[in-house]
Amino acid sequence: MIDEEKQQDRDPNSTGVAPEGSPMASETPPAPASSNEAADWELELAQAYQSAQPDRPPANVSGSTVTGTSTSPTADSAQSWKRELAQVTDEKEALKTQLQATSAQLEDLKNQNLRLAADFDNFRRRTQKEKEELDLQARCGTIKPLLPVIDNFERARSHIKPQNDGEMNIHKSYQSVYKQMVDGLKQIGVSPMRPEGEQFDPNLHEALLSEPTDEHEEGTIIQELERGYILGDRVLRHAKVKVAAPGISVVASDENPESSES
Repeated sequence: MIDEEKQQDRDPNSTGVAPEGSPMASETPPAPASSNEAADWELELAQAYQSAQPDRPPANVSGSTVTGTSTSPTADSAQSWKRELAQVTDEKEALKTQLQATSAQLEDLKNQNLRLAADFDNFRRRTQKEKEELDLQARCGTIKPLLPVIDNFERARSHIKPQNDGEMNIHKSYQSVYKQMVDGLKQIGVSPMRPEGEQFDPNLHEALLSEPTDEHEEGTIIQELERGYILGDRVLRHAKVKVAAPGISVVASDENPESSES
């Protein structure tokens, strides 16, 4: 009885009866059996707190950082971050190397594409030129046999002189055929040469005769013996011509005036 009074004297707020609303003794969590169990309980509580707030460092119940004797969760997290950073850096370097290799391959493919385009353009122009050359050769081979027929029509027109109306009608008939052939040759690009009065050109003309004269300059074409024809820039047939040669000048002397007559 004396001990109870002493205990009440020490705690004046204590009346021996639990106040209303206060937790009962049975509701208080049981104390851990030993210090090791208390440390485990605090560690589990700190881990639960860390899982709820991962951005904050792990703490114990009182809010202080949990530390161990050898390693701490903060040090482990730092090591983990360093490993992840090193892995990301390695992946970045690998991606950079792969990107450089891809860029080199892309540049190589681009150069190959440019070369193929240039080769195709050269092939297209070459085949177009060959096609035009073959077409020109085919037309030349077809037209050349017709040129003597044109020559015969022209000779007939210059030599035949109709004497009556019947002969004139025949003459006009075959001359109309001649005109039709000439118009057809013009439509496909054939044009006759007109060499008289021009200088002799071995690429266009063929000299059959030469005539000494002082009326024309040397090398001038005096007469066309057979007409030449051109298809585009290709010579179908060279014109056969007579060319002027240097004239022989005779100088008369005073002592022998008859020499000039001879």
